[in-house]
Amino acid sequence: MTTARQDSASPAPRPDRARQLALTAARVAAETRGTDVKVLDLRGLTPVFDYFVVATGSSRRQIHAMADEIEKAVKTELHDRKRGGEGYEEGRWIVLDYGDVMVHLFDADARGYWDIEHLWSDAKRVPLPAGTAGATAG
Repeated sequence: MTTARQDSASPAPRPDRARQLALTAARVAAETRGTDVKVLDLRGLTPVFDYFVVATGSSRRQIHAMADEIEKAVKTELHDRKRGGEGYEEGRWIVLDYGDVMVHLFDADARGYWDIEHLWSDAKRVPLPAGTAGATAG
C-alpha cells in the first residue's frame, strides 16, 4: 500500500486583501489628520461588505484631502481603484467604495448624526498598528 507523500512546506497563508486595504485607508486617514479613526470588521454580519473605515475630519477641505490621499495610496500601494464614491461635492460625509471595503469620512456633526459605529455595534473593532496617529481604541 502506498501513501501519498505530503509536502511538509505548506503554502503561506493568503493575505486578507480587504483587511490590508482597510488598514491602508485608516493609516492614510490618520496621516492626513483624520481623528477617531476606526476599522470595523463586518465579516459574519453582512455578505455585502467586509470592513468599514470611519474617520472624522475638521473641515470640508481636510475631508477632501483625506479622500484624495486614500485614493492615491490605494492605487499606488495596492494597485486597486475605488468602484464608486459619494458626497465629495458637499464634503460632510464622503464615501469611498472599494467593493469589500467602504471608507466613511465625516465632519463631526455628520458622524454624530449617522453614528455608524452604533448602527454596526456588533462589528468587531480591528486594532490599528501602534503609532497610527488619530486612531482610538475600541
